[in-house]
Amino acid sequence: MEVLLQLILNGILLGGLYAMIGLGMSLIFGIMGIINLAHGDLMIVSTYMSMVVAMRFSGNVFIALLITVVVMIIIGFLCQTFLINKVIDKGPEPPLLITFGLSIILQNVLLLIFGADAKNIPTRVSSENIVTTPWFSISEIYLINFVISIVVILLLSFVMKKTYFGRAIRATSGDIVASELVGVNTKRIYAYTMALAMATASIAGLLIGMTFTYSPSTGTQYLIFAFGVVVIGGMGNLVGTLLGGIILGLSQMVGSYFFGTAYQLFCGYIVLLVILTFRPQGLFAGARK
Repeated sequence: MEVLLQLILNGILLGGLYAMIGLGMSLIFGIMGIINLAHGDLMIVSTYMSMVVAMRFSGNVFIALLITVVVMIIIGFLCQTFLINKVIDKGPEPPLLITFGLSIILQNVLLLIFGADAKNIPTRVSSENIVTTPWFSISEIYLINFVISIVVILLLSFVMKKTYFGRAIRATSGDIVASELVGVNTKRIYAYTMALAMATASIAGLLIGMTFTYSPSTGTQYLIFAFGVVVIGGMGNLVGTLLGGIILGLSQMVGSYFFGTAYQLFCGYIVLLVILTFRPQGLFAGARK
């Protein structure tokens, strides 16, 4: 019973990291209606960037995060402005192909620069428990991941509901023609949305590097996690993204208890498949036209 309790707790906390991984994809699909197939690889780019900057500044992950967020915001804005915006009006296939090509390019560039060996960002919190009892323990890095995900989602919810920028984004998502009639530059809003998504992806990238090992090819794995999270929670639903991450984390951890660790990811995919079958719009999705 203690083992099951520990796995449930780990699944809930791991869900926070999964929510951060899926947050950027949820934003992009919710606002633009496209699936960014380069999301996972852009996240891993930010992980490597954080690693390089942290090594330059004696392991200071806060400086690494600040610099990486700024750089990834610029990259996201430029990619949306000069690549995706050029074809976004031509149907769903051209943006999909562009992000797929970008994914392949990023993987090969990372492989060329850093090699295929797995790496991580070593920190003190990565291997310590913040709470230890006879029945369960709480990993410090898992708790940090969970808290950061909640804070980021709350901040994004505030921006979306209480600021002019957020209202412009929501208006663009709801009715593009009406938004343009009242003077909203929808293409610029799309670029800002991608920049915002890359800011959240860079935070997730640092957390991934501090929690797990990574390599140039692991972006695809995290793309699947992100897709699973937003499908479970509902595309474009920020709170649903957090709940979707928790459900995915729990299904993996509890599944490993009953079927073994070899089937941990498989159990998560089964839950995703069941939800897609019976509620394809997601468990917490609102009406999206």
